[in-house]
Amino acid sequence: MKLSKIYDLVVREGIAADPRGKDAVALVLAKAKKDLEALKEKDKEYFDKDRLQNPYADSRILYGEGSAEVRRIMVGVDVEAAEVILADRLNQKGKKIDLVMAHHPEGRAWASFYEVMNMQPDIWAKFGVPINVAEGIMRDRVKEVERRVMPANHTRAVDAARLLGIPMMCVHTPADNHVVSYLQKLVDSKKPDTVADVIDVLKDIPEYQHAMKVNAGPRVFFGDPKNRAGKVFVDMTGGTEGPTNMFEKLEAAGVGTIVAMHLGEDHLKNAQKGHINIVIAGHISSDNLGLNLLFDKLAKEDKFEFIGCSGFERVSRGK
Repeated sequence: MKLSKIYDLVVREGIAADPRGKDAVALVLAKAKKDLEALKEKDKEYFDKDRLQNPYADSRILYGEGSAEVRRIMVGVDVEAAEVILADRLNQKGKKIDLVMAHHPEGRAWASFYEVMNMQPDIWAKFGVPINVAEGIMRDRVKEVERRVMPANHTRAVDAARLLGIPMMCVHTPADNHVVSYLQKLVDSKKPDTVADVIDVLKDIPEYQHAMKVNAGPRVFFGDPKNRAGKVFVDMTGGTEGPTNMFEKLEAAGVGTIVAMHLGEDHLKNAQKGHINIVIAGHISSDNLGLNLLFDKLAKEDKFEFIGCSGFERVSRGK
């Protein structure tokens, strides 16, 4: 399959799994078109044209021609220069890596990944947080993350791929949308009564079973396992953690338990104030689940060989 087709499929399936719904995504794409039209002619060459079809700033083809044929993909949760050099070393040994795919954004996708955080208010709104409140508390957090990202040396890994002539892309939010969609539907169907029941739901999933073997399995971060779970919110997409004061809004909306990939110390302290149960499913294992669900769809279109590195292990749910 051509690299451009892989990219188009990943974006299309990411939209299909987006917890906001297709109408909300359509508004994002329409806004991108208006943003382009509003620019002066001299500024239009700097506009990221991918925004017109791809609502996820953290997922891009970073290096390589769209016409490149891809059969063997080396996939890593984090891909830095070292992993790109590893791909080149495998090529030297005759493995023929056609594409290096990162989950976490690199290059220009890393430089603007904070933009996808703006999807979180729409998700909270579905759980009962007023949209004006959700957007209000998110605004400062997005600016904070933008400031944190600005000084980074974004292009290191992509420069390595360019120098070694290895196509590279990153797929972040489309994969995260898949893990959220999958787990939320699963939890809703299982209707866990207690926090311990929520953990049991996760332990039936191969990616989390593997994580348990390497001491990184799901665990209760806050709350007693015997606590009633209440309304369960799977919070695993939208770039990175939202503002610390989001927990009081979710508590007011009736959320009893949050299932997350990870949670910072300040976020945890605020969750504790509202007595929201916190289940940490696991970061890398959740990223694996999202990628694997996405790759199952990719595998239906063509035959690929996935070589895992940097925390990724392929689990197929296909026949």
